[in-house]
Amino acid sequence: MDYRRFGKTIVMRIDRGEEILTQMKAMAIREDIKLASVRALGAVDDFTVGVFKPAEKKYYANRFTGDFEIVSLTGTINTMDGEYYAHLHMSAGDEQGRVFGGHLNQAIVSATCEMVVEVIDGQVERVRDEELGLNLFRFL
Repeated sequence: MDYRRFGKTIVMRIDRGEEILTQMKAMAIREDIKLASVRALGAVDDFTVGVFKPAEKKYYANRFTGDFEIVSLTGTINTMDGEYYAHLHMSAGDEQGRVFGGHLNQAIVSATCEMVVEVIDGQVERVRDEELGLNLFRFL
């Protein structure tokens, strides 16, 4: 992984064999990011995404392996209990154009991942909503 900061924008390259969420977290902690918007594209060969079922207050994970292009990776970096927290969704397409996606749990880069992180002045904390079973934004 390598990255450069240009004002409030961070441009990042995540390399083959690296896990996207792990590398993003390392960069965000190093840069002391409290609030940001994230977007990326690239290629992965092993990823897990989930779907939340509100009635059960539970995520169900789906794992995919093979050659996939990231068609969309978007989300936020913020904090929960004052610590790093990220919420990302990813969609990736296979060689037949089928696209799979959901809440990103893990993704291993097969070639490269190009990420842009837009740092936002301010802080938005996450707080657990027991009724929904989710960690929601709480504006400070």
